[in-house]
Amino acid sequence: MGSFIFKLGVLFIVLSAAMKTVPAPPQVVSSGGGSNASRPTLETPASFLDLSDEDLKKQVESDPSSLGSLTIGTPGSAILINSVALPADPRWEIAPTAETWGTAETMASIQTAIGKVHELFTETPPIFIGDISDPDGGRLKLHESHQTGRDVDFGFYYKSGKGVWYTPGTAATLDLPRNWVLVRALLLCTDVETILLDTRVQKLLYGYALSIGEEKTWLDRVFQFSKGSKNAVIRHVPLHRTHYHVRFYNPVAQELGRRAYPFLVQSKKITPPVFTIPHVVRAGETLGGLASRYGSSVRAIQKTNGLATTQIRAGRTYRIPIRGVTAPPVKPLVVPVRPLPPRTPEVLASVTWPTPMSLYADRLAKITTLPDLLWPAFRKI
Repeated sequence: MGSFIFKLGVLFIVLSAAMKTVPAPPQVVSSGGGSNASRPTLETPASFLDLSDEDLKKQVESDPSSLGSLTIGTPGSAILINSVALPADPRWEIAPTAETWGTAETMASIQTAIGKVHELFTETPPIFIGDISDPDGGRLKLHESHQTGRDVDFGFYYKSGKGVWYTPGTAATLDLPRNWVLVRALLLCTDVETILLDTRVQKLLYGYALSIGEEKTWLDRVFQFSKGSKNAVIRHVPLHRTHYHVRFYNPVAQELGRRAYPFLVQSKKITPPVFTIPHVVRAGETLGGLASRYGSSVRAIQKTNGLATTQIRAGRTYRIPIRGVTAPPVKPLVVPVRPLPPRTPEVLASVTWPTPMSLYADRLAKITTLPDLLWPAFRKI
């Protein structure tokens, strides 16, 4: 029995490693109208990821709009190129004064998640959608993020049928069945990076999910408050008791933006913007030293952080402005596999949910190419 369990453990490790290391194919999302079915492959934004740097440079120089939506930078410091507006739809309402520009992939993710709620509950009132990004990205109102076209503020579903934007969620007001389906759809049906939500609302959703038969060990993986996992998708941030702050991965817009950015600058299609990167000050560091280290200037750092003097404090985070051909992040994007649960509760089983095979059949197929000498170890299991 001990040998059997050991072999299963080894096999699990091998499969997990294979799932994580084999790159996922980018999502193909059209940034224009109409069907892509009859168009040549190289006319879809995702297909440009297969181009060499030289060919991508030529594409940037000849027709940058063909690249579709590009997000360049980090959530707290970014630009957005070829953005699209959130379309009108009876399934949602746009909150007053909200800026709802983003990438085509983000818009597709919004439609997918909300669509799942309406698929399961046909008589569902519209949900509010708040800020996403400005048309060209960059700093948005009072937000620290919302600069990449990947952050979306979703309202809640309420028992009364229709709530008011920015109404706190409580046990007395929240429509937990619809809210849980929305969160479940974000986790399973989209490439969600994080969901920022007040712990009090998290506990309500967690309790409801348990009551309908969701697997506790899975819930403990996705809710940070439960086990404190640093890899949990649903995380607590103050001032998020009135809405979900959802950040999506954009496999195409992020990676294509990262690769195309230097060519956009070199071909003068865009002016190099000023990006900022966070720096936690250590004892002994000076403003002049930070300016020299990052190729910035003392005055620029002062202006960005609202500093009247050159004094900085150890342990505090300051944003360092930089300008150049290279934009953060500089490493290729790796989208993690989605946190799929082991089962679907009966009350949710009337609609189709993703499975490992439906999402990652191509990766699982590649596992069969592992060296033959691995297989003898499992022949007697």
